[in-house]
Amino acid sequence: MADRAAELTAFLDRAGWGAAERRHLAGDASDRRYERLRLGAATAVLMDNPPGGADDPVAFSTMARHLRGLGLSAPRVLAEDLPRGFLLLEDLGDDLFARLIAADPTREAELYAAAVDVLLHLQSAPPPGGLPDLSAADWAQAATFALDWYARAATGVSPDPSEFLATLTGVLEAHADGPRVLILRDFHAENLIWLPARPGLARVGLLDFQLGQLGQPGYDLVSLLQDARRDVGQGTEAAMVARFVAATGADPQAFAAHYAALGAQRALRILGVFVRLALVAGKPGYLPLIPRVWGQLQQNLAHPALAGLRAVCDRLLPTPGSETLRRIRAACPPTPSR
Repeated sequence: MADRAAELTAFLDRAGWGAAERRHLAGDASDRRYERLRLGAATAVLMDNPPGGADDPVAFSTMARHLRGLGLSAPRVLAEDLPRGFLLLEDLGDDLFARLIAADPTREAELYAAAVDVLLHLQSAPPPGGLPDLSAADWAQAATFALDWYARAATGVSPDPSEFLATLTGVLEAHADGPRVLILRDFHAENLIWLPARPGLARVGLLDFQLGQLGQPGYDLVSLLQDARRDVGQGTEAAMVARFVAATGADPQAFAAHYAALGAQRALRILGVFVRLALVAGKPGYLPLIPRVWGQLQQNLAHPALAGLRAVCDRLLPTPGSETLRRIRAACPPTPSR
Protein backbone atom coordinates (compact mmCIF):
# COMPACT_ATOMS: atom_id res chain seq x y z
CA MET A 1 0.00 0.00 0.00
CA ALA A 2 2.82 2.40 0.80
CA ASP A 3 4.44 1.68 -2.56
CA ARG A 4 1.17 2.33 -4.37
CA ALA A 5 0.64 5.59 -2.50
CA ALA A 6 4.10 6.71 -3.58
CA GLU A 7 3.37 5.72 -7.20
CA LEU A 8 0.12 7.68 -7.08
CA THR A 9 1.86 10.77 -5.72
CA ALA A 10 4.44 10.54 -8.49
CA PHE A 11 1.68 10.21 -11.11
CA LEU A 12 -0.10 13.32 -9.84
CA ASP A 13 3.19 15.23 -9.78
CA ARG A 14 3.85 14.30 -13.41
CA ALA A 15 0.33 15.34 -14.38
CA GLY A 16 0.74 18.74 -12.70
CA TRP A 17 -1.78 17.95 -9.94
CA GLY A 18 0.63 17.09 -7.14
CA ALA A 19 -0.41 20.09 -5.05
CA ALA A 20 -4.14 19.44 -5.44
CA GLU A 21 -6.48 18.97 -2.50
CA ARG A 22 -7.74 15.36 -2.55
CA ARG A 23 -11.08 14.10 -1.25
CA HIS A 24 -12.65 10.66 -1.47
CA LEU A 25 -15.42 10.68 -4.07
CA ALA A 26 -16.76 7.15 -4.49
CA GLY A 27 -16.14 3.44 -4.56
CA ASP A 28 -18.16 0.68 -6.18
CA ALA A 29 -18.50 -3.08 -6.50
CA SER A 30 -15.02 -3.34 -8.02
CA ASP A 31 -11.61 -2.58 -6.53
CA ARG A 32 -11.65 0.90 -8.07
CA ARG A 33 -11.82 4.03 -5.99
CA TYR A 34 -12.24 7.65 -6.97
CA GLU A 35 -11.06 10.97 -5.56
CA ARG A 36 -11.97 14.51 -6.53
CA LEU A 37 -8.95 16.76 -6.91
CA ARG A 38 -9.13 20.53 -6.54
CA LEU A 39 -6.35 22.83 -7.69
CA GLY A 40 -7.41 26.45 -7.43
CA ALA A 41 -10.65 26.72 -9.39
CA ALA A 42 -9.95 23.57 -11.43
CA THR A 43 -11.19 20.10 -10.52
CA ALA A 44 -10.50 16.62 -11.85
CA VAL A 45 -11.32 13.05 -10.85
CA LEU A 46 -8.67 10.49 -10.01
CA MET A 47 -9.46 6.85 -10.80
CA ASP A 48 -7.29 4.42 -8.87
CA ASN A 49 -7.81 1.04 -10.54
CA PRO A 50 -5.25 -1.47 -9.21
CA PRO A 51 -3.86 -3.82 -11.87
CA GLY A 52 -4.94 -7.44 -11.86
CA GLY A 53 -8.63 -6.85 -11.21
CA ALA A 54 -11.57 -7.60 -13.48
CA ASP A 55 -11.71 -4.01 -14.79
CA ASP A 56 -9.04 -2.82 -17.17
CA PRO A 57 -8.03 0.87 -17.19
CA VAL A 58 -6.93 0.45 -20.80
CA ALA A 59 -10.49 -0.56 -21.66
CA PHE A 60 -11.84 2.53 -19.87
CA SER A 61 -9.48 4.86 -21.70
CA THR A 62 -10.20 3.25 -25.08
CA MET A 63 -13.97 3.24 -24.60
CA ALA A 64 -13.97 6.85 -23.36
CA ARG A 65 -12.32 7.96 -26.58
CA HIS A 66 -14.78 5.93 -28.67
CA LEU A 67 -17.78 7.46 -26.91
CA ARG A 68 -16.41 10.97 -27.21
CA GLY A 69 -15.84 10.31 -30.90
CA LEU A 70 -19.60 9.71 -31.20
CA GLY A 71 -20.31 13.09 -29.64
CA LEU A 72 -21.23 11.63 -26.25
CA SER A 73 -20.06 12.95 -22.89
CA ALA A 74 -17.61 10.41 -21.55
CA PRO A 75 -15.00 12.15 -19.38
CA ARG A 76 -11.87 13.32 -21.14
CA VAL A 77 -8.73 11.49 -20.07
CA LEU A 78 -6.39 14.23 -18.81
CA ALA A 79 -3.48 11.95 -17.87
CA GLU A 80 -2.93 8.22 -17.56
CA ASP A 81 -0.53 5.64 -16.23
CA LEU A 82 -2.16 2.50 -17.56
CA PRO A 83 0.37 -0.08 -16.30
CA ARG A 84 -0.23 1.12 -12.74
CA GLY A 85 -3.96 1.73 -13.20
CA PHE A 86 -4.07 5.50 -12.65
CA LEU A 87 -6.34 7.77 -14.71
CA LEU A 88 -6.94 11.49 -14.27
CA LEU A 89 -10.33 12.34 -15.70
CA GLU A 90 -12.47 15.34 -16.52
CA ASP A 91 -14.82 16.11 -13.63
CA LEU A 92 -18.40 15.89 -14.90
CA GLY A 93 -19.87 17.06 -11.59
CA ASP A 94 -22.31 15.59 -9.08
CA ASP A 95 -25.70 15.76 -10.83
CA LEU A 96 -26.27 12.02 -11.04
CA PHE A 97 -29.66 11.09 -12.48
CA ALA A 98 -30.47 9.13 -9.32
CA ARG A 99 -29.76 12.17 -7.15
CA LEU A 100 -31.75 14.58 -9.32
CA ILE A 101 -34.78 12.29 -9.47
CA ALA A 102 -34.70 11.70 -5.72
CA ALA A 103 -34.85 15.48 -5.25
CA ASP A 104 -37.57 15.94 -7.89
CA PRO A 105 -39.37 12.74 -9.03
CA THR A 106 -41.21 14.64 -11.77
CA ARG A 107 -37.94 14.76 -13.73
CA GLU A 108 -37.71 10.98 -14.15
CA ALA A 109 -39.35 10.80 -17.60
CA GLU A 110 -37.33 13.74 -18.97
CA LEU A 111 -33.99 12.33 -17.84
CA TYR A 112 -34.74 8.76 -18.86
CA ALA A 113 -35.87 9.89 -22.32
CA ALA A 114 -32.49 11.59 -22.78
CA ALA A 115 -30.73 8.39 -21.67
CA VAL A 116 -32.74 6.26 -24.13
CA ASP A 117 -31.83 8.64 -26.95
CA VAL A 118 -28.15 8.19 -26.05
CA LEU A 119 -28.58 4.41 -26.30
CA LEU A 120 -30.23 4.72 -29.69
CA HIS A 121 -27.38 6.87 -30.98
CA LEU A 122 -24.74 4.60 -29.47
CA GLN A 123 -26.24 1.50 -31.06
CA SER A 124 -26.63 3.12 -34.47
CA ALA A 125 -22.84 3.51 -34.78
CA PRO A 126 -20.36 0.72 -35.60
CA PRO A 127 -18.84 -0.67 -32.38
CA PRO A 128 -15.08 -0.58 -31.85
CA GLY A 129 -13.19 -3.70 -32.83
CA GLY A 130 -11.88 -6.42 -30.56
CA LEU A 131 -14.75 -6.45 -28.06
CA PRO A 132 -15.94 -9.67 -26.37
CA ASP A 133 -18.89 -11.30 -28.13
CA LEU A 134 -20.48 -13.96 -25.94
CA SER A 135 -22.83 -16.67 -27.17
CA ALA A 136 -26.27 -17.30 -25.70
CA ALA A 137 -24.75 -20.23 -23.79
CA ASP A 138 -22.08 -17.90 -22.36
CA TRP A 139 -24.72 -15.45 -21.16
CA ALA A 140 -26.67 -18.31 -19.58
CA GLN A 141 -23.52 -19.56 -17.87
CA ALA A 142 -22.99 -16.08 -16.37
CA ALA A 143 -26.45 -16.32 -14.79
CA THR A 144 -25.51 -19.47 -12.87
CA PHE A 145 -24.18 -17.05 -10.23
CA ALA A 146 -27.77 -17.22 -8.97
CA LEU A 147 -27.29 -20.90 -8.22
CA ASP A 148 -23.66 -20.89 -7.13
CA TRP A 149 -23.97 -17.96 -4.74
CA TYR A 150 -27.55 -16.95 -3.99
CA ALA A 151 -29.16 -20.41 -3.81
CA ARG A 152 -26.19 -21.98 -2.06
CA ALA A 153 -25.99 -19.22 0.57
CA ALA A 154 -29.74 -19.38 1.14
CA THR A 155 -30.14 -23.17 1.31
CA GLY A 156 -26.65 -24.58 1.87
CA VAL A 157 -26.88 -26.46 -1.43
CA SER A 158 -25.67 -25.57 -4.94
CA PRO A 159 -28.39 -26.84 -7.32
CA ASP A 160 -27.48 -28.90 -10.38
CA PRO A 161 -27.24 -26.25 -13.14
CA SER A 162 -27.88 -28.49 -16.15
CA GLU A 163 -31.63 -27.88 -16.58
CA PHE A 164 -31.23 -24.20 -15.71
CA LEU A 165 -28.49 -23.76 -18.30
CA ALA A 166 -30.35 -25.60 -21.04
CA THR A 167 -33.57 -23.69 -20.43
CA LEU A 168 -32.02 -20.23 -20.19
CA THR A 169 -29.81 -20.87 -23.22
CA GLY A 170 -32.90 -21.86 -25.20
CA VAL A 171 -34.75 -18.71 -24.13
CA LEU A 172 -31.84 -16.48 -25.10
CA GLU A 173 -31.29 -18.26 -28.43
CA ALA A 174 -34.96 -17.85 -29.28
CA HIS A 175 -35.42 -14.23 -28.19
CA ALA A 176 -32.09 -12.48 -27.59
CA ASP A 177 -29.42 -13.77 -29.94
CA GLY A 178 -29.63 -11.45 -32.94
CA PRO A 179 -27.18 -8.95 -34.45
CA ARG A 180 -24.86 -7.44 -31.86
CA VAL A 181 -24.45 -3.82 -30.84
CA LEU A 182 -22.16 -2.08 -28.35
CA ILE A 183 -23.52 -2.38 -24.80
CA LEU A 184 -22.03 -0.56 -21.82
CA ARG A 185 -23.52 -3.04 -19.27
CA ASP A 186 -23.80 -0.68 -16.26
CA PHE A 187 -26.03 1.92 -17.89
CA HIS A 188 -28.18 3.16 -15.00
CA ALA A 189 -29.11 6.25 -13.01
CA GLU A 190 -26.03 6.23 -10.75
CA ASN A 191 -23.70 6.18 -13.77
CA LEU A 192 -25.42 8.99 -15.69
CA ILE A 193 -24.77 12.68 -15.01
CA TRP A 194 -26.94 15.57 -16.21
CA LEU A 195 -24.99 18.26 -18.06
CA PRO A 196 -27.69 20.77 -19.11
CA ALA A 197 -25.21 23.33 -20.47
CA ARG A 198 -24.17 20.91 -23.22
CA PRO A 199 -26.14 20.46 -26.46
CA GLY A 200 -28.31 17.51 -27.43
CA LEU A 201 -27.11 14.05 -26.52
CA ALA A 202 -24.02 15.48 -24.84
CA ARG A 203 -26.26 16.52 -21.93
CA VAL A 204 -25.95 12.95 -20.63
CA GLY A 205 -22.59 12.30 -18.98
CA LEU A 206 -21.45 8.67 -19.00
CA LEU A 207 -19.53 6.78 -16.30
CA ASP A 208 -18.47 3.17 -15.67
CA PHE A 209 -18.35 1.86 -19.23
CA GLN A 210 -15.05 -0.03 -19.20
CA LEU A 211 -16.86 -3.39 -19.39
CA GLY A 212 -18.43 -2.44 -22.71
CA GLN A 213 -18.81 -5.36 -25.11
CA LEU A 214 -20.99 -6.69 -27.90
CA GLY A 215 -24.48 -7.67 -26.87
CA GLN A 216 -28.17 -7.38 -27.56
CA PRO A 217 -29.98 -4.07 -28.18
CA GLY A 218 -32.27 -4.43 -25.18
CA TYR A 219 -29.57 -5.15 -22.61
CA ASP A 220 -28.64 -1.58 -21.66
CA LEU A 221 -32.32 -0.60 -21.80
CA VAL A 222 -33.03 -3.26 -19.16
CA SER A 223 -30.05 -2.01 -17.14
CA LEU A 224 -31.53 1.50 -17.21
CA LEU A 225 -35.17 0.65 -16.52
CA GLN A 226 -34.79 -2.34 -14.16
CA ASP A 227 -32.32 -0.69 -11.83
CA ALA A 228 -31.15 -2.72 -8.85
CA ARG A 229 -30.64 0.48 -6.83
CA ARG A 230 -33.87 2.40 -7.38
CA ASP A 231 -37.49 1.83 -8.36
CA VAL A 232 -38.28 3.17 -11.81
CA GLY A 233 -41.92 4.14 -12.26
CA GLN A 234 -43.95 1.57 -14.18
CA GLY A 235 -45.22 4.31 -16.45
CA THR A 236 -41.68 5.49 -17.13
CA GLU A 237 -40.51 1.95 -17.92
CA ALA A 238 -43.38 1.36 -20.35
CA ALA A 239 -42.91 4.75 -22.03
CA MET A 240 -39.17 4.30 -22.47
CA VAL A 241 -39.57 0.79 -23.91
CA ALA A 242 -42.14 2.21 -26.34
CA ARG A 243 -39.76 5.05 -27.25
CA PHE A 244 -36.97 2.57 -27.98
CA VAL A 245 -39.23 0.26 -30.01
CA ALA A 246 -40.63 3.12 -32.07
CA ALA A 247 -37.17 4.48 -32.87
CA THR A 248 -35.75 1.09 -33.87
CA GLY A 249 -38.79 -0.16 -35.75
CA ALA A 250 -38.80 -3.38 -33.74
CA ASP A 251 -41.91 -5.54 -33.52
CA PRO A 252 -43.43 -4.69 -30.12
CA GLN A 253 -44.38 -8.27 -29.24
CA ALA A 254 -41.03 -9.72 -30.26
CA PHE A 255 -39.21 -6.97 -28.38
CA ALA A 256 -41.25 -7.65 -25.24
CA ALA A 257 -39.93 -11.24 -25.22
CA HIS A 258 -36.41 -9.98 -26.01
CA TYR A 259 -36.57 -7.50 -23.11
CA ALA A 260 -37.93 -10.10 -20.68
CA ALA A 261 -35.28 -12.67 -21.63
CA LEU A 262 -32.45 -10.19 -21.12
CA GLY A 263 -34.04 -8.88 -17.94
CA ALA A 264 -34.27 -12.37 -16.47
CA GLN A 265 -30.66 -13.18 -17.34
CA ARG A 266 -29.45 -9.93 -15.83
CA ALA A 267 -31.50 -10.25 -12.64
CA LEU A 268 -30.35 -13.83 -12.11
CA ARG A 269 -26.72 -12.87 -12.43
CA ILE A 270 -27.13 -9.84 -10.14
CA LEU A 271 -28.69 -11.99 -7.40
CA GLY A 272 -25.51 -14.05 -7.34
CA VAL A 273 -23.18 -11.08 -7.71
CA PHE A 274 -24.71 -9.28 -4.73
CA VAL A 275 -24.37 -12.35 -2.51
CA ARG A 276 -20.80 -12.90 -3.67
CA LEU A 277 -19.94 -9.28 -2.87
CA ALA A 278 -21.34 -9.77 0.62
CA LEU A 279 -19.65 -13.10 1.32
CA VAL A 280 -16.30 -12.64 -0.41
CA ALA A 281 -15.71 -8.90 -0.63
CA GLY A 282 -17.24 -8.05 2.74
CA LYS A 283 -19.87 -5.73 1.22
CA PRO A 284 -23.19 -6.67 2.87
CA GLY A 285 -24.69 -3.35 1.80
CA TYR A 286 -25.80 -5.03 -1.41
CA LEU A 287 -28.05 -7.54 0.39
CA PRO A 288 -30.96 -5.10 0.98
CA LEU A 289 -31.16 -4.64 -2.81
CA ILE A 290 -31.93 -8.31 -3.41
CA PRO A 291 -35.74 -8.09 -2.93
CA ARG A 292 -35.94 -5.41 -5.64
CA VAL A 293 -33.91 -7.54 -8.06
CA TRP A 294 -36.09 -10.54 -7.19
CA GLY A 295 -39.19 -8.50 -8.05
CA GLN A 296 -37.65 -7.58 -11.41
CA LEU A 297 -36.86 -11.25 -12.03
CA GLN A 298 -40.47 -12.20 -11.34
CA GLN A 299 -41.69 -9.45 -13.67
CA ASN A 300 -39.58 -10.85 -16.49
CA LEU A 301 -40.42 -14.49 -15.78
CA ALA A 302 -44.12 -13.61 -16.04
CA HIS A 303 -43.75 -13.22 -19.82
CA PRO A 304 -45.31 -16.28 -21.54
CA ALA A 305 -42.12 -16.89 -23.54
CA LEU A 306 -40.28 -17.56 -20.27
CA ALA A 307 -42.76 -20.02 -18.75
CA GLY A 308 -40.27 -22.88 -18.84
CA LEU A 309 -37.54 -20.81 -17.20
CA ARG A 310 -39.99 -19.63 -14.56
CA ALA A 311 -40.77 -23.24 -13.62
CA VAL A 312 -37.07 -24.05 -13.27
CA CYS A 313 -36.37 -20.95 -11.16
CA ASP A 314 -39.38 -21.70 -8.95
CA ARG A 315 -37.84 -25.07 -8.14
CA LEU A 316 -34.24 -23.97 -7.66
CA LEU A 317 -34.35 -20.49 -6.12
CA PRO A 318 -35.91 -19.60 -2.76
CA THR A 319 -37.82 -16.36 -2.35
CA PRO A 320 -35.63 -13.79 -0.53
CA GLY A 321 -37.80 -13.42 2.54
CA SER A 322 -36.49 -12.15 5.83
CA GLU A 323 -35.30 -15.58 6.99
CA THR A 324 -33.44 -16.23 3.72
CA LEU A 325 -31.70 -12.86 3.89
CA ARG A 326 -30.89 -13.40 7.57
CA ARG A 327 -29.23 -16.70 6.71
CA ILE A 328 -27.15 -15.09 3.98
CA ARG A 329 -26.15 -12.18 6.22
CA ALA A 330 -25.12 -14.57 8.99
CA ALA A 331 -22.60 -16.14 6.62
CA CYS A 332 -20.94 -12.78 5.84
CA PRO A 333 -17.55 -11.99 7.35
CA PRO A 334 -17.60 -9.46 10.20
CA THR A 335 -17.54 -5.86 9.04
CA PRO A 336 -14.21 -4.28 10.10
CA SER A 337 -14.58 -1.68 12.80
CA ARG A 338 -13.27 1.80 12.03
